[in-house]
Amino acid sequence: MDCRQKINIKDCPCTYTKCSRKGFCCLCLEHHRKNDELPACYFSAKAEKTYDRSIEKFIEDQKS
Repeated sequence: MDCRQKINIKDCPCTYTKCSRKGFCCLCLEHHRKNDELPACYFSAKAEKTYDRSIEKFIEDQKS
């Protein structure tokens, strides 16, 4: 796969250390879309640490 993983990983806010898609934005987006979720980069640092990637959590996060 031709991806910019080495570049993307520097700015990736995902703190889930076991994630095999970290830095592979295209794979991350695909994974979360299939699960009706959003990736870590959509959330505040505080909300991201909950690992709740639901759309409901995103809306809640945006209100705070």
